[in-house]
Amino acid sequence: MQQGNYNPSVTSGNHTSLWLEEPAATLASLDSNEETDVVIVGAGISGLTTAYCLLLKGKKVIVVEDGNVGSGESGRTTAHLACALDDRFYDLERFFGKDGSKQAAQSHADAIDFIENVVLAENIDCDFLRVPGYLFLHPTDKPENLEKEFEASQNAGLPVRWEKNIPGISGAKEGIEYPRQAQFHVMKYLNGLVRAILGRGGKIYTKTKADKIEENGVEANGFRIDSKAVVVATNSPINDMFAIHTKQAPYRTYVVAAKVPKGELPYALWWDTGDQESKWPTFPYHYVRLQPHDDTHDYLIAGGEDHKTGQADSEGIREPERYNKLEQWTRAHFPAISKLEYVWSGQCMEPVDGLAFIGKNPGDKNIYIITGDSGNGMTHGTLGGMIVSDLIANGENKYASLYDPSRITWSSAGDFIEEQANVAKQYLDWLTPEESKDVESVPPGKGAILSGFSKKAAYRDQDGQLHVYSAVCPHMGCIVQWNDDEKSFDCPCHGSRFGCDGNVLNGPAMNGLKKLDDKASS
Repeated sequence: MQQGNYNPSVTSGNHTSLWLEEPAATLASLDSNEETDVVIVGAGISGLTTAYCLLLKGKKVIVVEDGNVGSGESGRTTAHLACALDDRFYDLERFFGKDGSKQAAQSHADAIDFIENVVLAENIDCDFLRVPGYLFLHPTDKPENLEKEFEASQNAGLPVRWEKNIPGISGAKEGIEYPRQAQFHVMKYLNGLVRAILGRGGKIYTKTKADKIEENGVEANGFRIDSKAVVVATNSPINDMFAIHTKQAPYRTYVVAAKVPKGELPYALWWDTGDQESKWPTFPYHYVRLQPHDDTHDYLIAGGEDHKTGQADSEGIREPERYNKLEQWTRAHFPAISKLEYVWSGQCMEPVDGLAFIGKNPGDKNIYIITGDSGNGMTHGTLGGMIVSDLIANGENKYASLYDPSRITWSSAGDFIEEQANVAKQYLDWLTPEESKDVESVPPGKGAILSGFSKKAAYRDQDGQLHVYSAVCPHMGCIVQWNDDEKSFDCPCHGSRFGCDGNVLNGPAMNGLKKLDDKASS
């Protein structure tokens, strides 16, 4: 199976996804002060779509990215494109009413259309394909819930059909068919956006870390970019300390990919209704698609086995074991697959009411955010660019109020309380014994939380050298946990992740773990 060299400029973890076999565009780093209309932090699908849209509207744009294009969560997706959202439409109808649910469905359909139009307009060869999507019942769910979702999908204006025999999948008979969903190769698409942005005079700087974000610009790599507006498109917003992070929760999700003979399965999206007995309020689900490979084989890509970031052990299933469970499920439903060739994990931000937060950051005039991707990161990210570019250029967008980051949906209060109770519980780690008692118990290639007068995070490299950091997340003071799968220290409160070198991989933390004396291990 493919593993990376753990280079954060390539990808934010130990495993390399299928998409990252396609090299990212090579770009320079920021090396002087600049001035522009809009500076965008993040070169994933949200940031690049925003840049592309703004350039079409006549704005000058600079994008800064601390890694390379797609090195964050955009390169670790499964690249489904669906207006059939992973949160149930009967829940969205409860949260936003029938009109809001219909707007949600239409907005994601618009996002798929946007991607298709960009692919055609910019001549991007990214395997874009329209496919049907099939939602089927999880064994723990009730048939009446699937029937309720069928009705709610109709209410949302989607041309759904009841399918009595879902094609391609074993062990799932009837379900809902959603026509005209889609799929693509995300890195090929992002590289195409890069070419289009540069061709229209936009600037993109990689290996350029934003160290300070203000209303009138960004400081990065020791230089200043002055701007009239700032867009933070970093999966989890790094400019916000508290407000948005109480409205969404970080989850890790797992992916496996294996070859299947071409023609054995139809091109489609498949996903189930989720484990209703899960301890997590998101009801983790499985999701599957094909990706063209060569003349004889496709890749089947399956995802699932989610858990809150940094909390895998609370279910008694450590991160690496999640792939085994996912492989077993996949082989039971798609027995034609061969051996696994890729495994990787990614991070989703789950908003309490199911929809992303896109628009002005609460309390700011000129700072915009795109976050809360849920399981629909590709369409939510595309919508982010469409909505934010309109707000900056024209001050309005027809979907702006639906995705407003300042919104409060009182009917989702139960999930809000449950998630915040979970966060509060994580601070008890300050009072609990550490998982490792001394430095000798940390083997090469592993990390642990060490005992002593203060909480310490330690990693021993393959040469036997021990590296010790404070285990306190610099965002809001939670104690990080070792992720033995992606070789990172993960915050169980708000999802910040840090490499085994202590440097930050994912926000909301802007700075890495504090380096301690490697000998000060007790």
